[in-house]
Amino acid sequence: MNPLPINWLLSLTLVFVVSEAGHLLHKTDVLIYNDLDGGTDLTLHCKSKNNDLGIQHLAYRNYFEFNFRPSFLGNTLFYCSMQWNGTMRWFDIYVEGRDVSRCIRCLWYVRPDGSCLSNYEICYHWKSVA
Repeated sequence: MNPLPINWLLSLTLVFVVSEAGHLLHKTDVLIYNDLDGGTDLTLHCKSKNNDLGIQHLAYRNYFEFNFRPSFLGNTLFYCSMQWNGTMRWFDIYVEGRDVSRCIRCLWYVRPDGSCLSNYEICYHWKSVA
């Protein structure tokens, strides 16, 4: 049996994996910026399935930043609960299927009516609390 087809198949597989997973070679940065009205402080708690980033207290116009490498499986998800003035909301701050092609440095502005990505270009309302 000639080993050439096996070597060719392995090379082709490697090229495919590298091209499809190229976005996984970089780290993704997520910045969460407190843009609440009237100088309101923000308390947030962000998590993924495997990481708890702890409770963060952000004064008005301050931010919290974290970074990670997206999953090879394409299922990276970070979500955050956010509290201010007795209000509690939550939001999926990074969804790989939604965000991987949008940003490597994802800047989210937290506002009273929801979160906006990069200078209010894409805005989402808060998730409903069940």
